[in-house]
Amino acid sequence: MGTSGWQYRDWTGILYPPGLPQRRWLEHYAGQFATVENDGTFYRLPASETFGDWQARTPPGFVMAIKASRYLTHIKRLRDPGEPVGRLMRAAAGLGPRLGPVLLQLPPNLPADAQRLAACLDAFAGHGSAGEPVKVAVEPRHPSWWTDEIREVLASRGAALCWADRLGRPAGPLWRTANWGYLRLHEGAARPWPRYGPRALGSWLDRLARTWPGDAPVYVYFNNDQGGAAVADATAFAAIARRRGTEVSRTPPTPAARISSPPDLAQSVRMPRGGGGD
Repeated sequence: MGTSGWQYRDWTGILYPPGLPQRRWLEHYAGQFATVENDGTFYRLPASETFGDWQARTPPGFVMAIKASRYLTHIKRLRDPGEPVGRLMRAAAGLGPRLGPVLLQLPPNLPADAQRLAACLDAFAGHGSAGEPVKVAVEPRHPSWWTDEIREVLASRGAALCWADRLGRPAGPLWRTANWGYLRLHEGAARPWPRYGPRALGSWLDRLARTWPGDAPVYVYFNNDQGGAAVADATAFAAIARRRGTEVSRTPPTPAARISSPPDLAQSVRMPRGGGGD
């Protein structure tokens, strides 16, 4: 259970204590959550040394999922994946045991291409560590992807279909294509915007429990960062899950009641969403 990113100024007073310097935010975040989805890697691929610094600043057991570069997904559009996948994985190796799943978020105007997807997923083979394959989650955003052929490509390679939500509704079919899951929650319909309400969170927990029973790992990231909504919703979701007897990774205590309204959103330092990233 975590959030998509951690570098948001409007989280001061919600997750980060006032006065905590920005250079210490990751350490504080990693003491509150056990995982984060790093969507900044979509916009610019950091050097291996940067990944190594993130490893050094986070505790054992912390997991960082990374979003694949837009060069691979939005510029190359999955063509000739060998070089960009290799470059991504060589740099991300700096995370060592902190490296979690890799998210491939596809452009909304990219129609289905089973051969390209298969070749891209195959390019990740051999880049795992300690005998474990790389976990890859795929988030298609064009309706042509919802076919049996695409489902088979994912399942045959152990890649997870990324479940996604916007305004409390699934963005696509809820296929189980791997023995692990990945869920992104982009925007809730509750108030204050973009929060999720208890009913929506409970419905998602029901879906996860029906699909991945037992101890199968499921990575859940809230992407509604504005005004600290992601922190509050991750905390609320974890509380509901624990009350139902579901094991959940660490989350912070109930955050401060102040959840910023839209006028405060300019304080966010989220990377620009150019190229269709979200």
